Amino acid sequence: MLPDTQGGTDAQGQAHVSIYPMREVLAHQASAGVDMVIAVGDLTDKGSDIEFAEWRSVADAYAEQGIEFMPLMGNHETSYAYTYNWIENMKNFIPEDAVHMPDYEWINYYVVRENVAVFALAYYNLPVAFSWIKETVESLEGIEHIVVASHDGLIGAKYGQTLEQIVDGTKDDDWVYSVQPQIREFFADKDVVYVQGHEHQYQRSLVSAKTTLETFPSSSTPTGGNYRMDTYTQIMSGNASYKGYEFRFGERELVQMIVSQKNATMENGSENFDVNSAMLTFTGPRLDYEAYYASHTATSNDADQDFTAEWHLMDKFSRTKNRCESVIYPNSILSDTRPVLVFQTRYMTNECYADDGSYVNLVGGQNNTFNRTDTRTRDLGFTPGLTRAESMNDLLRLAYQWLYQVHENWSPNLNSPLRVVPDYDAEELLIPETTIDLKEHITLSWQTSTNTASDILIVSGTQNQTGIYQDDYGVLKDIEVDTGLGNSQTDGSAKQAVVLPITATKEWDISTAVSDAYAVQFTAAETYDAATVVLGVLTGDEWQPVAPSSCVVDSAWTDSYLTTPPTLDAGCEDYPLTGYDSEFGNRWWVVLNRDAELALIGQ
Repeated sequence: MLPDTQGGTDAQGQAHVSIYPMREVLAHQASAGVDMVIAVGDLTDKGSDIEFAEWRSVADAYAEQGIEFMPLMGNHETSYAYTYNWIENMKNFIPEDAVHMPDYEWINYYVVRENVAVFALAYYNLPVAFSWIKETVESLEGIEHIVVASHDGLIGAKYGQTLEQIVDGTKDDDWVYSVQPQIREFFADKDVVYVQGHEHQYQRSLVSAKTTLETFPSSSTPTGGNYRMDTYTQIMSGNASYKGYEFRFGERELVQMIVSQKNATMENGSENFDVNSAMLTFTGPRLDYEAYYASHTATSNDADQDFTAEWHLMDKFSRTKNRCESVIYPNSILSDTRPVLVFQTRYMTNECYADDGSYVNLVGGQNNTFNRTDTRTRDLGFTPGLTRAESMNDLLRLAYQWLYQVHENWSPNLNSPLRVVPDYDAEELLIPETTIDLKEHITLSWQTSTNTASDILIVSGTQNQTGIYQDDYGVLKDIEVDTGLGNSQTDGSAKQAVVLPITATKEWDISTAVSDAYAVQFTAAETYDAATVVLGVLTGDEWQPVAPSSCVVDSAWTDSYLTTPPTLDAGCEDYPLTGYDSEFGNRWWVVLNRDAELALIGQ
């Protein structure tokens, strides 16, 4: 993904493209072997010919190398550029085999590459194009992955069509209202990855087809096999411009669970911008994702603003289509908070089955290392006869119907018991500033293999958070010292400073991060002979035993091993604590502190 590259206006009133960030993103992605770049809108600031020429001056060289581009129109194109200018400048980038939406040629289109379908939609066109997307997806054969890219999305950080067109929308204007739930349901059912720009900050979240309190962890059924959570992945691609946005309206708790958030605004104490480079890699049924950031202070294309990006890994996941998944909440949740079925803070899952009959589950550990972020206060108003809301209570109803979780004992709001506050005197609905603790999205995926005895288990999502804390503008705070904002805890107090494990780095770079210790239990199918196989882990490109046989504990798993591990021979401390349950038979367990790929391998 190439985020927004609008460069702003110089002293002479001429708008430009952010050439330096754009150059660094494309160089980074080309070096990683990217073969397609989705430019997620706002390529320009004013849609001028000069800006299109600047954008092409960077992109042309990569197109000549064979990298495909899928540009889509942002609000700065639809507001400023004539359709003629867009087509003239972008028609040579849009792939020749692209299939265009009828009556929206060059605006909404899709391509198929092997088993991946990629849709590109203009700003505000998701609801307009939904029926076409749905019909197209149902007609395609052999597609395992679907990417839908548009400039904006249903659920935003600063914006979002649900906020802008439904809660704060115009009376009887139902073009988003009428299809929003259907989009969420279809995208969740088809496991869509939705990518967007517009927000000038990075965020990854899960958007639920129902509500988050109805979105239970996935598992396996005797007849239906493994099933996923009823959610889809939404990625705000970040920033490649000379401006950054603050975190305004926060998590939409009713339908959204945020698992990664980073912004830098170079204002209100923030000392830099971010430039972001995020990449999706598809290999058969497998999807690998990496997102990077680099800090910079460039504000124009002047020569003295040039910079070389120092890239840092800040987010990642790996998964396949055959998977189980769960959201693991931070341990900052007060002990008497309900409902406990959803707010799981421990690494505990039900069985997840491989095609070969083996199954795994997480059996221990606590989410003690998590990121925290602040939001700012915002307000919404209404005008009877013009807005959808005819009164303050009507606006309050819409906010709780579409965005925010009502706080009751049986439906707690983890971010504030007063998530929206009506000011009847000012006739404004306030969304107060608050502090949000991020969740972990943990997936257990299965992949068939030709070089291991069993199918391969991919554990992902355990080490993406390091205990870092930022405010709404991107200023760093200390989660171990600074309390959260007032009224951000469920009991009306502020979220308290936390004591992090000594392994927490409190860094944005997760390349050396470790997770909280968690235990995986691997139960092999009866067809495997425990005398001929051992539990292995993929290290680099090689499969190796998780631990030497002399370091494998002969015992069933017990939670006490997390705090009081058994005594082992000298040298065993160099390996993960590993056990074999000989009484059960064909069952291994291991304590890990990072994502991993596990399988049974020959002795």
